[in-house]
Amino acid sequence: MDRKRRDSLALLDPKPGERLLIVGAGTGADLPHLPVGCTVLATDLTPAMLRRARPRARERTHLSVMDGHQLAVPDGAFDGVVLHLILAVIPDPVRCLREVSRALRPGGRVVVFDKFVRTRRPPLALRALNVVIRVLFTDMTRRFEHILERSGADLVVVRDEPALAGGLYRRLLLRRAGEPGLPAAPRRVGNTHLRSRPASGS
Repeated sequence: MDRKRRDSLALLDPKPGERLLIVGAGTGADLPHLPVGCTVLATDLTPAMLRRARPRARERTHLSVMDGHQLAVPDGAFDGVVLHLILAVIPDPVRCLREVSRALRPGGRVVVFDKFVRTRRPPLALRALNVVIRVLFTDMTRRFEHILERSGADLVVVRDEPALAGGLYRRLLLRRAGEPGLPAAPRRVGNTHLRSRPASGS
């Protein structure tokens, strides 16, 4: 997965001086691939994981035990967020994505690398396999579109591309709305998707 992580981070395109948040950093596998000069907050729910990540931490990298469902960070504090192999594992991915949007500044970016199905009803064989696998470590039947819609997050999908395994793994780049020239995220009203319109001048 190391090369796939690098490819995903290249999509995020972090710059020196930016503030980055990694949710579910684990052993810190992403840290060596970030450019020098970024301020990085790498979080994980498990202290043991962060102890393993410490040798990979560079200057301006901070490790913190934190729950991805309730990030103890200010609103709009980060330029970019990394979600690698976390949305298929965390118990409530909808709440996690909502928190990520809150932590981003307007125009900030999120990169997602994980396994998602594209159909509303996954194949029977995959659903049967998932009964066992999700108990052990991950859910293979989550649909990103469903997570994003339910979150109500002010995020717009900019890139969506297959990463490996015949398209089961996907790599997505999102931006938080609010930056000039960036369309607002769609709002759901009943069964209809609407896009926010700028207020007309008086």
